[in-house]
Amino acid sequence: MFAVATRDWARAERTAERQTEARRKDVDLAVAHHLATGEWSDPPPRAPITGWSRKSRARMVRRLCELDYTPLYAAGRLPAMVTLTYPGDWETVVPTGPVLKAHMKALRKRYLRAWGEDWACVWKLEFQRRGAPHVHMLCTPPHGKGSTGERFHVWLSRVWAEVVDHPDLEQRRRHELAGTALDYREGLRATDPRRVAAYFCKHGMLAAKEYQHQVPEAWQEPGRGPGRFWGVWNLERVTRTLAVTPATGVQAGRIARRWSRAQGRAQQTWKMRVEQSTGRVRYRRSRSRVKLMTNGGRGWIAVNDGPAFAAGLARYLDQLDHSSTGTRLSPVSPSAARGVGRGERPHERSRMSIPAAPSEPV
Repeated sequence: MFAVATRDWARAERTAERQTEARRKDVDLAVAHHLATGEWSDPPPRAPITGWSRKSRARMVRRLCELDYTPLYAAGRLPAMVTLTYPGDWETVVPTGPVLKAHMKALRKRYLRAWGEDWACVWKLEFQRRGAPHVHMLCTPPHGKGSTGERFHVWLSRVWAEVVDHPDLEQRRRHELAGTALDYREGLRATDPRRVAAYFCKHGMLAAKEYQHQVPEAWQEPGRGPGRFWGVWNLERVTRTLAVTPATGVQAGRIARRWSRAQGRAQQTWKMRVEQSTGRVRYRRSRSRVKLMTNGGRGWIAVNDGPAFAAGLARYLDQLDHSSTGTRLSPVSPSAARGVGRGERPHERSRMSIPAAPSEPV
């Protein structure tokens, strides 16, 4: 991840003012209702969560690009994608979102007891067409046998069925046979954080799977929602921030914006069309170019190798600075500022999201 940003010193103050104003309006409405009816009204409920918001997607992509994946690959084990599903009668065992999070917490505790280490992974919540939730987890499964004398795939199937604990014996038997999946092929595709984020996002390029982000009706009531759609276990952000002059920041943001345009990324949206004669509403599929770094050159972009991108950009900016003063330098190609690494594993770099390489002074 590479980002250009400025510090907004008044942002916290504006947020506090908005919260105070919203609280004042709620109190005024409650008092007016009490004066009119003699009863106190309940506070307005939160809007139901019906899908995965765009802001949550963007936060997930940025966080996955900022993570240090070294602890995940430190043991030298192969990465794999673990999938946790629920039985056919899923509403009996997971009626709300908090119940699902409790199941994941219980599974994590059992993993610690069985394998002697805390589970390090990235997880994402999705929904099947039948409405049942399922969870994808990128991790490095342990080798050999755990404290129970079972290999990981056998242990996972048994323990997940025990955690879900369906009361029907036949449902539980089927769930133990087909309730989990372990796919090393999908795990090996995670060659860098950007591809990890693209897989978990499944948005734009994989619009056919957008139904997996729609919350079922049973979970849309207040207090029954899914909560967070994604999360990280035992992986920390590793970033480096470098303070530069406003002119340098603007120049770096413009170069990053041109780089993002050159990638030719497109997103799929639905445009509403209304027939003038009948008033019938139709939706047409449309593709538009993804626009990044549009806020005056501020924002962030996802790259395959953040340190290489920042180092190349720093050399290019240094060349431009010396060229403006008349100093002759050795030629540096503008393509050096791309810094797009290919074919590297996350564990081959100690830092994933450093805006500048530590050994490269700017």
